[in-house]
Amino acid sequence: MNKIYPSALDAMAGVVKDDQMIAVGGFGLCGIPEALIDALRASDVKRLTVISNNAGVDGFGLGKLLESRQIRKMISSYVGENKEFERQYLSGELELEFTPQGTLAEKLRAGGAGIPAFFTKTGVGTLVAEGKELREFDGQTYVMERALLPDVALIKAHVADRAGNLRFRYTARNFNPAAATAGRITIAEVEEIVEVGDLAPDDIHLPGIYIHRIVQNRSPEKRIEQRTTTKAES
Repeated sequence: MNKIYPSALDAMAGVVKDDQMIAVGGFGLCGIPEALIDALRASDVKRLTVISNNAGVDGFGLGKLLESRQIRKMISSYVGENKEFERQYLSGELELEFTPQGTLAEKLRAGGAGIPAFFTKTGVGTLVAEGKELREFDGQTYVMERALLPDVALIKAHVADRAGNLRFRYTARNFNPAAATAGRITIAEVEEIVEVGDLAPDDIHLPGIYIHRIVQNRSPEKRIEQRTTTKAES
């Protein structure tokens, strides 16, 4: 089975549709599938529910899909870097399921592991727990959270072999593996493609069984969310 596609648009063909739930890997702007996000915008699919730790920034990452009004709902942990997100949410144009970061990661991990729900103390006694089942374990109250099973997962890795085995680079190994395992169909954007056997087994972070399609982006922009510098001492 050939998993490698000539372009991000080709990799999207026949997979993304209106009204889907799509998980997008990355943390801030680190490890986001830039080419796949651009292809998703070009596909013109609408009314998407997007699972992502954050919502990108204005004009980049998921911010592009917000500007094109393709996202109906966000399931996110942090949304503080995007003015358009703020505007759409406060005006009622965009739904938001605000989810604690660790809970969001576990919802994806549980989905990939075949676990339909789990209990956590995070959010008990807050708006996060409203309308959800509460249960006591060992004298402590926990809230039940349902796993997430997105229709499609778009992720970013550094290296893939032709079988889809992936290696991530540094901080980009954040939400990407969990999103990949949870997705019913997972498309991986990578910078380098090697032959099967070139990756040592111990260097593989995610086995290829989770990856359905691969697209190469040799030169991603890798934009920095907030550049902070310190003046050199005289």
